[in-house]
Formats: sequence, C-alpha cells, structure tokens
Amino acid sequence: MDDTAALPPAPGAEQYVALALANTTIALPGGQFTDLLGTPATATDWLAEQGLAPVDAGLQEMCAGLVRSLREQVRVLLASRSCSGPAPQSALNAINEALSKAPTAELLRWDPVRGLYRTASHPITQIVEHALATLAANAADLVTGPDADRIAACGSPPCTRFFLRNGRRQWCSVRCGDRARAARAYARRAQPAGSSQR
Repeated sequence: MDDTAALPPAPGAEQYVALALANTTIALPGGQFTDLLGTPATATDWLAEQGLAPVDAGLQEMCAGLVRSLREQVRVLLASRSCSGPAPQSALNAINEALSKAPTAELLRWDPVRGLYRTASHPITQIVEHALATLAANAADLVTGPDADRIAACGSPPCTRFFLRNGRRQWCSVRCGDRARAARAYARRAQPAGSSQR
C-alpha cells in the first residue's frame, strides 16, 4: 500500500506549484521515503499534472535530474524563509538561473486564420527550461509575496514537507498532527515514575 496516496496536499501547495514541487520528496514513518520525481517517467507525470509539460513529453534522466536539482534549491530557500534565516547564495543562484532559462512573456504572432495572437515561445526542446522557469518564478513569488511569513516546515518528524501556516498550525496534515500528539502521549506514558521530581 502506498502511504503517499492518503497524504493530502499540504496547505498552500494547490496555490503555489513551487510548494508542491518542494513536497515531491516525502519522508514517512519507519524510514520509508518516496520521491515523486524519482524517475523520468514520474517526473514527466508530475510536470504534466501541474500543466508544465505535455503528458507525452518523455523526459530523459538528465532533464528529470534538473527538476530534482531545482526542487532541492527551492527546499533550501523555503527552509531558510521558514526560520527567518538568510537565503543561501547557492539557492538564489539556482532560482535566478532557472528564471533566465526561458522567456516568460508571451510573444506576438500572426496567423492568416487567427490573425494577431500571443503565445509562449518555448519549442518542444525547451519544455524543461520553460517548466523550470515557471517553477522558479512561482518560488520567487512565494518567498517575496504576502504569504512569505506563513511558510513553515512540518513539525512532525520524520515529515519534511512545507506548508503555509494558518494560525498556530504546526503540521502539514491531520495525519502528521495525530502522529505528533501520539508520540508526545507515548513519551509521557513511557517516562519512569518519579523522574519528574529530580
């Protein structure tokens, strides 16, 4: 059974695709680990689900590796922002490089049937560059926008997901909150009698 199937998107991940990207690496109890970008096929599927690549894009390992690499730098940036630390230069460099890979403005085109229209300029060979630029722009918007102060890391080990805090919420999901409360209750019950008087 895949435990990630029951895991809902973290709060904010449906609003910010960069947050969804950061959460494509999932640590579960018992040392289990899932990487939703772990293979070229799963990376293609994920990008297609986000509307960033056609379903038949057929990414190769090199391109999937570029997406995973950007994910790690986005995670570093979110981690630094969630604890109000300085942004590491390596993360800034990676985001800025991805931002500059593909044009973000839609160009003006002419077609005898359609007339004037605007469209993104990214041929099939630049699918990954366009996806990376879009993800990087979304990450930059997230860490500099009105929701930046709400970025938080889940407080329920071993979970490594990020989310947008709402109020005092400390966990990315009900499941993580339940696991954290159960761990605290178990720790209290397991504490030897009289140890609190020392």
